[in-house]
Amino acid sequence: MDRYALAILKQFNISSVLMDIFSQYMYIREIRGDGNCFYRTLCFGHLESLLQKDRNSFKYLLNMVNVHASLPWYYFLKSRFSFSLVTLLQLFNEQTTFDSLVQYLRLLTLAYLQNHADFFSHFVEARSLKVYCTQEVETMAMECDHIDILALSEALMERLGHHTIPEGTQPSLHLLYKTAHYDILYPHHCH
Repeated sequence: MDRYALAILKQFNISSVLMDIFSQYMYIREIRGDGNCFYRTLCFGHLESLLQKDRNSFKYLLNMVNVHASLPWYYFLKSRFSFSLVTLLQLFNEQTTFDSLVQYLRLLTLAYLQNHADFFSHFVEARSLKVYCTQEVETMAMECDHIDILALSEALMERLGHHTIPEGTQPSLHLLYKTAHYDILYPHHCH
């Protein structure tokens, strides 16, 4: 951020937390808040990162979809995806397609939680991990809890800013958490 922008922020008494964010990050991609924002943020950020940095991994991901040809968004991805940010934005603005992607990520989270129940069962407030998964993970528009985030990021092997998973690695995706909502942050070195 340049000195002029910092002077404006100081003039209007912008908090030091925001000043710190603006000094580290170039811009913020605001994500619609509907209880699915973490899943939308993670999915969009992950796919955008693959598009920009590792097209081979992105193509591998699309080929993996062949295994899941029964998923509702399979044909959308295979027939309409032209490997561009514009198309990715279109994908996330089509409600039916997006709901399918979120449901897939929720099921992936649920599977990871249940496959690692010995670990995760100690961190839920529900009477059992199964009840927690039914009430909080499977249900659309339910906000993510920390264990959901941990489970999904480990399942996808995604490294998130702030909560870097696995420990000691550089984050590939930076999220801004604001009172039950997530947006994507882009560091200055990103673009």
